[in-house]
Amino acid sequence: MKITIVGCGNMGLIYARAFLKYNIVSKENLILAEKNETRKQELIKLNVAEVTVINDAKIAASDIVIIAVKPQDFEELAKELKHILEPAKCIISIMAGVKIQRIESALNNPNIIRAMPNSPAELGMGVTAFTASKSLSLEQIRKAENLLATTGRTVFFENEDLLDAVTALSGSGPAYFFYIVKQMIEAGKQMGFDEATSSMLVKQTMLGSFHLMNTTNKSLDELIKAVASKGGTTETALSSFESDHVGENLQKGIVKARDRASELSK
Repeated sequence: MKITIVGCGNMGLIYARAFLKYNIVSKENLILAEKNETRKQELIKLNVAEVTVINDAKIAASDIVIIAVKPQDFEELAKELKHILEPAKCIISIMAGVKIQRIESALNNPNIIRAMPNSPAELGMGVTAFTASKSLSLEQIRKAENLLATTGRTVFFENEDLLDAVTALSGSGPAYFFYIVKQMIEAGKQMGFDEATSSMLVKQTMLGSFHLMNTTNKSLDELIKAVASKGGTTETALSSFESDHVGENLQKGIVKARDRASELSK
């Protein structure tokens, strides 16, 4: 198999390393195509794969081409890629908010998969939602899924519109998680802990809680109830969260993120 990654920023490089780690492709059959000269030189020094310009004709020989550029750079980039990628067998886009129809039109190619990974992909613990154009065969979709699964779990959606919700929920999700952790650490500092101690207490609590949640048969409500004894400290905090509509506002923010993703896709 031959693979090209166009636009090799952080996520593009994560995929390149994952493909090599799991022997999906050999170093000789992996191409990193980059427009920015400074970034191109950095990639050459990393010696991960062959590095070339984005309009190199050899890209057309790839079985799969991954487009990992910023969404706002796509229109300009497509002008250079259109004739090269026209015969491409399968194109995977990880550009947030760029719909399949727009990519098909810009590249004159109907063989498109649109995917939405998230940042834990860097550790092989991400989740990637994806959808596919009608022209792709089941075999092509499975090959693409095997690539995406090198960075964590995958989920396929027939309805492309759900990818805007995925962007808001799991794509942006790590930032929400980091935000909550930050607030807990700040609360610890207000109560007298130094930052290192507060950070350790919160992060280990988060880690242990995740594993407990992931291995138990109890529901989230049951887990909450197990910690929040009647009239105790946990119940006091949760009551404060409820009166301040913390949960409601968090949900509202995530829905607004979905709406923003929909706006950008238009």
